[in-house]
Amino acid sequence: MAEKLVPSISLADFDNRKEDITRQLIEAAETAGFFTLIDHGISTDEIEREFDVSRRFFALPADVKGKTPHERSTNNGWEYKAQLRPSTGTYDEKESLWLSATSQWPSDEDVPYFRETTQAFIDKCRMISDRVLSCFATALGFPEDHFRIANDPTKPDCLTQLRLIHYPASEDAVGTWRAGSHTDIGCLTLLFQREGEDGLEICPGRESHSSFAMGDDFTPLPAHTGPIVVNIGDMLMAWSDDRLKSNFHRVRAKEVGKSPSRYSIAYFNQCRRDFVLQGPLKKYPPVTVGEYFKEAVEKNFARQQQVVAVS
Repeated sequence: MAEKLVPSISLADFDNRKEDITRQLIEAAETAGFFTLIDHGISTDEIEREFDVSRRFFALPADVKGKTPHERSTNNGWEYKAQLRPSTGTYDEKESLWLSATSQWPSDEDVPYFRETTQAFIDKCRMISDRVLSCFATALGFPEDHFRIANDPTKPDCLTQLRLIHYPASEDAVGTWRAGSHTDIGCLTLLFQREGEDGLEICPGRESHSSFAMGDDFTPLPAHTGPIVVNIGDMLMAWSDDRLKSNFHRVRAKEVGKSPSRYSIAYFNQCRRDFVLQGPLKKYPPVTVGEYFKEAVEKNFARQQQVVAVS
């Protein structure tokens, strides 16, 4: 079971336990590339409130959701079945709302208390991310605030985003991928799930340098409300000179019967566009976060074009 491969790490009494917490985080990041956080400072009620505004948004008619349109230049806004995965050759079976500090938000008229609830949730995600990333910074030999500065959402070039995700219910999706195999381009991802809304599968040992983890064994990671599933992104793997592992994951439909709606929330720490990325050992040449993203997206787009060409 993935729960045995993915350690649960408590952030309780963080300041006094930071050395021990750092040791646990590094051990998890060097192996599975995934871990869960408990005692992290966001209550179950706060998580459920964010899921509630998410469900209410996705329940709106398409023309109302479309008032917050997806913009390719910023990758913010509402999108529906828009991600083509080279790993599957198909579009992910989901809709998403991407949000950042500078993006357009749904109005409170359409979803009451949306911005107030979501901004408070984002602030908590930032606090948790800062703590975890400070541990990684220290362990990698950077100043403790290295990643906090790199990921400061108050700066206009920050690419960090919150993503609300809805996988619609399906009668005939048995055994298919609701989200194809992939790694996350960014630095660190916090994922929130709801009890019983399973589907996430991880592939420890298959890192981002490999090709879509095809043929390897994926292990289900059951969904629970409360614990945060955290994974290392490609950017942090590069920033650590490949010491920390960005591993493949996907979302799979049920093997038997109807797949009900699944909701998840992801907070992507993606850093500031103009910040320079280079590991302590200088395994790779220095590159700005913006250049790193551009290259990663272009590589993925080239793979998408190959998929389209042969499909």
